[in-house]
Amino acid sequence: MKLPYHMNSQTAEASSTTETDVYDPNISNRHYSAAYYTSAYRAGKLTPTQVITGLLDQISAKKDHSIAFLQIIPEKVLAAAEASTARYKSSKPLGPLDGVPVAVKDELDLDGYDKSLGSPIDFTSKTGGTSWCVKKWEDAGAIIVGKLNMHELGLGMSRLLFPHPLNSADKTTDTTNNNPTKGTPPNPHNPSYYTGGSSGGSAYAVASGLIPIALGADGGGSIRIPSAYCGLYGLKPSHGRISISPTTSLAASCGVVGPMASNMDDLEFAYSILATPDPSNPVSSLFSSSTSIPRIERSRKILGIYKPWLSHPACGAALDHYTSLGYEVIPISLPYLHEAQLAHALTILTEISTGVPSSSLASLTPSNKILLCVGAQTPATDFLLAQKMRNMLMQHLSWLWKEYPGMLIVSPTTPNEGWRVEKGDLDKG
Repeated sequence: MKLPYHMNSQTAEASSTTETDVYDPNISNRHYSAAYYTSAYRAGKLTPTQVITGLLDQISAKKDHSIAFLQIIPEKVLAAAEASTARYKSSKPLGPLDGVPVAVKDELDLDGYDKSLGSPIDFTSKTGGTSWCVKKWEDAGAIIVGKLNMHELGLGMSRLLFPHPLNSADKTTDTTNNNPTKGTPPNPHNPSYYTGGSSGGSAYAVASGLIPIALGADGGGSIRIPSAYCGLYGLKPSHGRISISPTTSLAASCGVVGPMASNMDDLEFAYSILATPDPSNPVSSLFSSSTSIPRIERSRKILGIYKPWLSHPACGAALDHYTSLGYEVIPISLPYLHEAQLAHALTILTEISTGVPSSSLASLTPSNKILLCVGAQTPATDFLLAQKMRNMLMQHLSWLWKEYPGMLIVSPTTPNEGWRVEKGDLDKG
């Protein structure tokens, strides 16, 4: 019998990076899907207890794995695995997620666990409890392995303001998941590069093959950036679609949570459970169940492109591929992008600064001290102007989708292929 984890370096080096959906004891693979686990459980070839025992051993044995997790409570994880094993033994699994190992970013609440948002500050809920969306995964039988690492507070300083001394041409934002306080997980595909952030622990755990699905959070790219850098599928859903109650978000009007996975099937199914409407949440309760939304038949398959974002030859090749599948390319305009970036930065920094006690600023990294001090100085008039800018852009997008129903707006996720770890980064941030 073979556990779906690499127990030695020879096995790890020989593993492929293709997806595996059906249990096969002869396959060594980096990425195992949720369907792989459940098929193995139903066939009696593996049990959730065996999988979780092997996974916990693997995490504790390798430093990079352990850095990706901020906290694991083995007895809680094993108890959940044993309960799942008993359900399979009696042929009563809860569904396609029962016994599947998953983990959650440290922005969410998980009963019995601490919460720090990747910082030295204690944000643990005084009343306890688990975030609604995480509870939905638990109710479906998923085994929450633990809390995952993240960029401190989910914030990164822009090198437009502070260029790297060794690379003056480096002018992209640096939500890399560099975290000198909690540790920095490397990119599993190339340890000389970052995972991207701020959901870097989530990206590492999935891209390294430890788990098939993780929960991330995104207020300005924090699911999308690490998914792009680590070759994963990530979803930033509509604002309010997934309830995190009773958890309070530091960036309430910007932040959302969403799944990250190594394949689209897992992403879609994980999302459908996370997006279960929460009757106690005034926004989430307005949405229909994600499984009850009818598919829209479209007479035209349209891709909206903003040409300045698609000048790279690889983008042209991608568009050629989609047009060969019957998609129609429509150029669109996206006005006031620079102003929109400023409005977003002003909004999210102001919101987060109100949730971090000024007495705790001294414990943060230098860049976040600066960012939060700037956010705390935002005049009310500027904050309101930023919201007017957001509203105008949303109206423009609404017009575009009314003009072209069902249009998909296509763009690169990041302006670069990856972010290299430079000398001194890991120690100083």
